[in-house]
Amino acid sequence: MADVNFALTDPSKKGFWRRHTSTLPGGVKPVESKTGATRLVIGAQYSYGEMSAANTVEVIGNAQTHSSNQATRDSLNKDPSSDPSVNFSSFISQPKKEKVPELFSTQSISVEKNVGIKAEIAGLVQDPMNSINSLKLPVTNTNQNPRINKFKDVLQSPNVDLTVLRQLSWKGIPDELRPMAWQLLLGYLPCNSDRRVATLARKRKEYEDSVSQAYARGVAGLDQTIWHQIHIDVPRTNPGIALYQYETTQQSLERILYVWAIRHPASGYVQGINDLVTPFFQVFLSAYIGCVRFSFCEETCFLVLVYCLTEFGGALIIDNDPEIYDPSLLPKEVLNVIEADSFWCLSKLLDGIQDNYTFAQPGIQRQISTLKDLINRIDEPLATHLREEGLEFIQFAFRWMNCLLMREMSLKNTIRMWDTYLAEDSDGFSEFHLYVCAAFLVKWSDKIRSMDFQGIMMFLQSLPTSNWNYEDIELLLSEAYMWKSLFHNAPNHLSRA
Repeated sequence: MADVNFALTDPSKKGFWRRHTSTLPGGVKPVESKTGATRLVIGAQYSYGEMSAANTVEVIGNAQTHSSNQATRDSLNKDPSSDPSVNFSSFISQPKKEKVPELFSTQSISVEKNVGIKAEIAGLVQDPMNSINSLKLPVTNTNQNPRINKFKDVLQSPNVDLTVLRQLSWKGIPDELRPMAWQLLLGYLPCNSDRRVATLARKRKEYEDSVSQAYARGVAGLDQTIWHQIHIDVPRTNPGIALYQYETTQQSLERILYVWAIRHPASGYVQGINDLVTPFFQVFLSAYIGCVRFSFCEETCFLVLVYCLTEFGGALIIDNDPEIYDPSLLPKEVLNVIEADSFWCLSKLLDGIQDNYTFAQPGIQRQISTLKDLINRIDEPLATHLREEGLEFIQFAFRWMNCLLMREMSLKNTIRMWDTYLAEDSDGFSEFHLYVCAAFLVKWSDKIRSMDFQGIMMFLQSLPTSNWNYEDIELLLSEAYMWKSLFHNAPNHLSRA
């Protein structure tokens, strides 16, 4: 990326089952470095220095310290690493190269992917079209194959027809095709295939230069007010998802948000924008990761399993689910590309709703006012009950507009919603989102009308959506589309005679 580097901190925090326990900003906390030296970091979960890319699996091994290691080995009366038949040391220190480490090159264990990274990653970084060309249709869900073929036909065209792509995307985009489709729908990736490689290289270089310039003097040279708020908010982002607790992810999000803030002084950084970058980061990460599958023979299965659990704490179990993937396993160049693409797509999104984040947030104020009018027209009993209980729409709907319902939905469901938002063209995140909020509130009408003020506020702060799936999201989007069809082009229908 740039000369902006970050030192490793206490690596034990990489485990996704561990909760964030660092002190509040401003506190003094000892941090043990990768080399074992202890230093003080003021008010930080990690410190800024030079980027130390995790190019070896050794980082993973050193990152996990388990008190149960010795007890487990003692119980077996044997140190697994002492077995001359298995060369564990060669595996631990083996760099992430195309060559398979010695342990996994034997006939007893086969590895299909290297640390979860797709084999064709070099081509994917250069041109997303390579992921479409190499895509294999699923054999488990053949019902999806016709849709995937339709998407492929559109995306492989020399000039992508955005109208057709939006029509297909409204009902959801297949996971494998989503990264490229999102970049096209946002206008980041050119529709003309001949321009893509050059455009991506130029935009990524521009972001790299922006980071280098912003961090040229380190943290001391940053706008402390902006950086401090970002530094506080990032560790709080998606606390229940492992991906966003990893140090590497948090560093990338900080840089994205800071560079965006200084490039948009009219709004600067506003709390809530940290949520909006996460779908992009997660979707673009998914384009480069695959799945490591191990097939063990009976002779080595138990031995390898014990060793991985005691030495690595399960850190070598790699999956293609980006929500549990540690991005420090990625090559530095790939992580830089994910970060740059996330920055530019976030910028494209916010360009359409920037008045939501300027002084006094007038865009959100307008949306809340329109939402109130919609509910008066759609569900008058609900509107009357809220009024009688003294509940103002801004008390619950502000967060819905500011964070685009991301605090009310799982991130995977949010990503599915954004497929439709992007298919709605330029007003998906503003106008269409308003009707989604209306359908969302009306969905709970019966329950809300049986509650008093305090009950309503507590209910709306913690809505029961944790078990929602894509079918629930699609029903919500369909209801929103119905309300938009009725009222969007006929504003006089919102007022009664």
